[in-house]
Amino acid sequence: MLRDRFDRVRQRIQRACQRSGRDPSCVTLLCVTKGVASDLIRQAVSLGAGHVGENRVPEAMRKRHELGKLSVRWHLIGHLQRNKAAHAVELFDAIHSVDSLALVQALERLAAESPRRIDVFIQINISGEATKTGCRPQEAHTLVEAVAASGHLRLAGLMTMAPFSTDPEGARPVFRHLRRLADELQTSLRLSQRLQLSMGMSQDFEVAIEEGADIVRIGTAIFGQTIPR
Repeated sequence: MLRDRFDRVRQRIQRACQRSGRDPSCVTLLCVTKGVASDLIRQAVSLGAGHVGENRVPEAMRKRHELGKLSVRWHLIGHLQRNKAAHAVELFDAIHSVDSLALVQALERLAAESPRRIDVFIQINISGEATKTGCRPQEAHTLVEAVAASGHLRLAGLMTMAPFSTDPEGARPVFRHLRRLADELQTSLRLSQRLQLSMGMSQDFEVAIEEGADIVRIGTAIFGQTIPR
């Protein structure tokens, strides 16, 4: 049952925060709704979900039309192609998958034509896996600096994905690396705002919280197995 799964995830977030001496209110639950029907998304929002994340622009476009006005923030967490950037600026409040200077420049140009400011996370491929998108850690400085200097984008933080493993502890070095990278960028660029960390998924979010995650992206643990559309 959706309510039971949702409550269990919230309880696990609270326990992870207690173990690491953190305030649970500082961790944002981002419900990943890839392949999830619109009526289930509406139910999740009624249970208290305030943030939903979609992987694909066309699917998000369809769901936003089906759901109409809903008191929720929409996040793009999947890879963004530049030819869909205009739609992304219209649809999403935050984009977690910015991984190139060309994409930063395209989003800045499009956002300049919009009354909205988009929260931007730079996606870092910490593990170096060829199957994962994201810039290399050594490229993060240039991209963070570019977003911070933009006039129409809001620098929100960094995002990463750990390699899939049945042992959540296997993700800890990746999450720790992202936290240390954020600290280094914060100091070297003298950023006035703190970089948030978007990291941790259903299989490893508790470890991510222990390593400093501000946003955890959880789908399966809330909605169960979904069928991609």
